[in-house]
Amino acid sequence: MINRRAMLQGVLGAGAAGGMLLAEMNSQAKAQDNMPIPVGAALPMSGPSAADGVEFKNGLDLAAQEINAAGGILGRPVEIHFEDTKEMGADLVSQAMQRLVDRFSVPVIINGYNYGTNMTEMDVAADNDIIFMHYNTLISHNEKFKSDRERYYGSFQGDPPEYWYGPGCLNFLKTLADTGKWTMPNKKIAIIPSANEYSVVIANAIRDKAAEYGFEISLFETVPFPTNQWGPTLAKIRQDPPAAIIVTHFLPQDLAQFMLQFLPQPTESLVYMQYGPSLPAFREIGGEAVNGVVYSTVIGCLPDDFSKPFRESYRKKFGPKAAYLTGSQTYDGLWMWATAAAIAGGPSEPFNKEGTQKVAAAMKRLVYRGVNGIYRADPNGQSAYCFPGQIKDPSLGMPHQFLQHQDYKTDPKLISPALYAEADFILPPWLKK
Repeated sequence: MINRRAMLQGVLGAGAAGGMLLAEMNSQAKAQDNMPIPVGAALPMSGPSAADGVEFKNGLDLAAQEINAAGGILGRPVEIHFEDTKEMGADLVSQAMQRLVDRFSVPVIINGYNYGTNMTEMDVAADNDIIFMHYNTLISHNEKFKSDRERYYGSFQGDPPEYWYGPGCLNFLKTLADTGKWTMPNKKIAIIPSANEYSVVIANAIRDKAAEYGFEISLFETVPFPTNQWGPTLAKIRQDPPAAIIVTHFLPQDLAQFMLQFLPQPTESLVYMQYGPSLPAFREIGGEAVNGVVYSTVIGCLPDDFSKPFRESYRKKFGPKAAYLTGSQTYDGLWMWATAAAIAGGPSEPFNKEGTQKVAAAMKRLVYRGVNGIYRADPNGQSAYCFPGQIKDPSLGMPHQFLQHQDYKTDPKLISPALYAEADFILPPWLKK
C-alpha cells in the first residue's frame, strides 16, 4: 500500500512532492519493460504566439526531467515529442496532433493553447482514444464536452474557462473602489477585445455583467488580431474618458504598444489587460510605460513557498528571464497526467479505450495541488474550477489571479485574491493622487 502521507503530498503537489508519490509507486511496481512512454505536445513554436510556445515546451521538458528522476511512470521514463502548430487554426493543430499519434503512438497530448481551432483537438483525441490536456481557456471546451460526454471522456482543460474573467474583472474593479484604493472619476468602462473567440467571450461577459456591478459601457470596440495600431481606438477613449480601460486582446507585444501609444496623452483611467503582460516581451518592449498596468490570469505560477522550488529550477534551467508563469501550465499538466497514469496502473495506448478510460477516471478523481494552485475537474465541463468566481472554497478551485506591474525591471506582483497576494495595489503613475 502507498504511504498515506506520501500519497497526499504527491497528489496535492508537484515536483519534489509529486516525485515522492511516483517514487513510492515505482518502488513497488516492476515495469514489464523500460521503453520510454511517448508524450505528445502540439505547440505554437513559431508565429505570433511563439513566445508562449517556447515556455510551454520548457514546462514539459522540466516536468519530464523531474518525473524521470523519480523513476518515471511505474519504472518507465517519459519522452516528449513536439509538433509546431505555427499560426494555429483548426487544420494545422488537428494535423499536428494526428502526426503525434501516427508517428509516436502517444497515449496523451498535452498542449498549451492553440486558438482558432473550434476545439477540433477534442475530436482528434476522441477518434484515437487518447488523453488530451490543454490550456485553451475556452468555455467552448466545456460546451463541446457536455454535448457528448461519452465521446469526449479523455479531454481535460487544465484551467477554468475564459468566461470567468468577466465577472472576476468587474468584481476586482468594484472592490478596489469600495475599499478606497482607487477613486473612480465616473462609472464608465471601455472594453476593447480583438477578433478571436477568447477575447470576445471575455469582453461579452464583462459587457453583459457590467450593470450588475454598477458600471456603464462608454466604448465597446473590436480590433484586428493581431494589431499594434491603437491610434483610432485611443482617439475614441480620449473623447470620452472612462474610469477603466479593459483590453481583452492578449498578445504581449501588441499590449506593450498600447501603453506606449496611450501614455503621451493618458486619460484618468485604470488600465486592465488580459494575460499578455505575464510574458517578458511586454516589459521588454514597453519598458517604463508598463508600470501600473493591472492584468489577470485564471492560471499562473503562484508566488508561494510551495512553487518556489519550481520557479528556481525553471529559471536556472531556462534563464533569468524565462516566463515560468506560462511554463507552469504544461508543467502541472504533465505531472498530473503522470500521477493519474501511475494510479491507473500505467498509461494506455491509442485505440485502447478501456485503458484510456482508466487514466481519465483517475484524472477526474484527483484533487491536484500544483504550482498554479488546485486543479479539480468540474464534471459539468471537465475543466478546473475557478476560485472565487465559480467556487468559494480555495482548496477546491484554481485562483483567479490579479497582478500589477509596479516596476518593469522586476516580475509583476500578485495583488489579489487576498489569500495569495504578495503586494498591495498601487495607483498607476499617470493617475492623479
